[in-house]
Amino acid sequence: MSVASNLAFMLALLAAGVVARRAGLLTPRRRDTLTDAAFYLALPALVYSSTYAQPLGELLSVRLVAGVVGALAVGIAVSWFVHRRRADAAARSVAVVQSYHANLGFLGLPLVAATFGADAVEAGKASVILGMGALVHVPATVTILSIVNDADADLASEAVSLLRNPVLVALVAGLTSAAVGWTPPGAVATGLSWLGELALPLALLGVGASLVLDGVSIDYPTVGAVTGMKLLAMPLIAFAVFSVLGGDPSTVRAGVVMFAMPTAVSTFVYASALGGDDGLASVNVFATTVASAGTLLPVLWLVG
Repeated sequence: MSVASNLAFMLALLAAGVVARRAGLLTPRRRDTLTDAAFYLALPALVYSSTYAQPLGELLSVRLVAGVVGALAVGIAVSWFVHRRRADAAARSVAVVQSYHANLGFLGLPLVAATFGADAVEAGKASVILGMGALVHVPATVTILSIVNDADADLASEAVSLLRNPVLVALVAGLTSAAVGWTPPGAVATGLSWLGELALPLALLGVGASLVLDGVSIDYPTVGAVTGMKLLAMPLIAFAVFSVLGGDPSTVRAGVVMFAMPTAVSTFVYASALGGDDGLASVNVFATTVASAGTLLPVLWLVG
């Protein structure tokens, strides 16, 4: 499919998730089952399929790792500056973290794979960025929310949960296979490929069913600032950082598209648990996800 067709498909699935929730077809329990299937089965299959056959040197590089950390660090600094004057700590903490914390897994990697091909080096690098993102996004978000809201966070528990993350396990397995040159049997590889292709539709339906605005007041200036930071500033920051570090075209493409993703749904969970403004968090997830249908097309056109 073309870039425009992929984005139209993405928007249609998001809308289908919203409609299915409103119609009572995707109840919270069914939505969670769908999300679990994407997170524990389809997404790990996509991560492994996109990495095991790639040369390890193509996937892992100092420039790629430094680019992810650097783009995140700059994004946090700019987000903090943009939202520094917001008096309410709960709203300020949410605005900061949701301005940089991208939906790398459920939207980023599947969209890169659908656009460039699951066997393309961009998809493999996107998988590495996803793994790096899990290791740096979550600790940064938990730390910021905890400090700003003076909330207690169990960082040790978060670290243990990261080690059990099926996406990270699949990434390690894929990189190990790439390092030793091992390829799974044909039938297994085909099955993993088919399963990986379900990652985007399953994730989009689940994300769509999670978008709720009922009874929530909207702080338009804050939501607008978060949306602008997440969908416009972050891909520009990623482009600048990866380019300055001398990343090759596939690294820049993967990095920019991944950081251009809307705010991760998981930030709502962290905000709710760590004293953040959960109403604002819900609106920001909704706004950035819907608006990304319009911003991702020029991003993909520019880097593609």
